[in-house]
Amino acid sequence: MKKLALIGVVCVLILLVFSSCNKKEETGYNVCVSKIIPHAALDAVEEGMQDYLATTDLEVSYNFQTANGDVATAVSIAQQFKDSDCDISVGIGTPSAQSLANVFTDKNVVYSAITDPVGAGLTADNVCGVSDANPVAAQIQLFAETTGAKTIGNIFASGEANGVTLKEQAKAACEELGLGFVEVAISNSSEVKMATQSIIDKVDGIYIATDNAVISAIASVADVCTKENKPLFVADPSNVEKLDFLMAWGFNYYNIGVETGKIVEKCLKGANPKDIGIVKLTDPTQFELWLNEDNAEKLGITFSKDLLDSATVIIKDGNKISK
Repeated sequence: MKKLALIGVVCVLILLVFSSCNKKEETGYNVCVSKIIPHAALDAVEEGMQDYLATTDLEVSYNFQTANGDVATAVSIAQQFKDSDCDISVGIGTPSAQSLANVFTDKNVVYSAITDPVGAGLTADNVCGVSDANPVAAQIQLFAETTGAKTIGNIFASGEANGVTLKEQAKAACEELGLGFVEVAISNSSEVKMATQSIIDKVDGIYIATDNAVISAIASVADVCTKENKPLFVADPSNVEKLDFLMAWGFNYYNIGVETGKIVEKCLKGANPKDIGIVKLTDPTQFELWLNEDNAEKLGITFSKDLLDSATVIIKDGNKISK
């Protein structure tokens, strides 16, 4: 009888362990997502991540929050996530990712669309994600060669590590190419138009990097450039379709979202973030080059045949031509 009782106890314990191990499979995972500011690129990251995870065998629910460009709000969101039933958190944009990494030390944090994860301090063992580091030097060289610009203007967010890093890269690229560089700092998106107006007469063209605060107000930059007949280069094609830009060359942020989803899946299935580290997209097909022939004609600029042949999208006669 004692032997039978012992066997019964062992069986019960096995069932309890099995039930515990499969709890998440039955109830699903809660993925908490903090985005620094709404704009087309970061929205595409969310979409790509969700679409990818929908193809997996994971049952996932989401808690989406946006800081609307405010760092203090990003910190508050991170704390809210900490106090909730959050299985993994995702930070889209540098301030949001930093806030999550500072709050979560016992659960995994995945970042996305971060230019310089190391410079942003996103190096803890429980943190990993996707970098959207752009080829800034190549972008500026292409812009200068196409337009003949001798002095490049740049607007950046001084309070965002991402913005400062990109500004420094743009400045270094201009110095290397023997170009002039005029910079102006902003603290939030509402200052972007005035900042552009303050330098437009001092430059031959404006280069805008993947600076979230500036990109979210890119329409105001395009408006100033149009009125002053100055070319605009944007490193984020997802935000330019309805604007009077000249060139846009950068990532398709939906693809960055897909890669983010893959990392979330790996972490939820037990992978160590330390082993994943920083994921960088290097496939040329994950970049897009957009050329606006309508705007080029207004500015008296001609795109070379090679450039037109390599374009992903051409705007001509008001139509979007995808290749």
